Amino acid sequence: MSEAKKPGSIRFPIIGLAAAAVIAGIYGFSGPERKIEPEAGLGAPATPGGSGLRAYATGTLAAFVIKAERKLVPDIAFADGSGRNLKLSAWKGRVVLLNMWATWCAPCRKEMPALAALQAKLGSTDFEVVAVSVDRKGVAASSAFLTENRATALKLYVEPTAGILNDMQALGLPATILIDRQGREVGRMLGPAEWDSPEAVKLIQAALAEK
Repeated sequence: MSEAKKPGSIRFPIIGLAAAAVIAGIYGFSGPERKIEPEAGLGAPATPGGSGLRAYATGTLAAFVIKAERKLVPDIAFADGSGRNLKLSAWKGRVVLLNMWATWCAPCRKEMPALAALQAKLGSTDFEVVAVSVDRKGVAASSAFLTENRATALKLYVEPTAGILNDMQALGLPATILIDRQGREVGRMLGPAEWDSPEAVKLIQAALAEK
């Protein structure tokens, strides 16, 4: 008679698959019922009003999660392509689409041209796609990646320690967070998106229309 498998014997393959999913930058997307999500505590005052943009989280942005209450995002630090140190607070007063990516992230490669197209279409003194590379290879590899993927409309920003992933509570790549003029999180997309789609353009335009 063969020996019965012990219950604990299936744990390791499952854990391995979960880890692989995170490393590959794969997220489980929220369904329509999760479009508005209570804000997790970040130690900053919450401000109502997140549900006003719910109508724009549809179509290609159906997985975009709108925050029921907006809280200030952490004032993360990173650098530009020339090595100049920056902080996210420098963008206060503008709408920001903060994207975190890396050269080894296949979904990032897929969405990068769309992010560049969105920046080319709507980029201004009021709005910027701030795409921050968390790749440990640094500036040279990240710059080449933008060129190879037709994303030169995006400025190069880097944070090779990947500390901002923890600061922004992003568990994988790509992760994209829409931030309003007051520096508060409007909502986020976990995974790639068609950022040049009509739905994305309307979402950004709606955020820009807020005062």
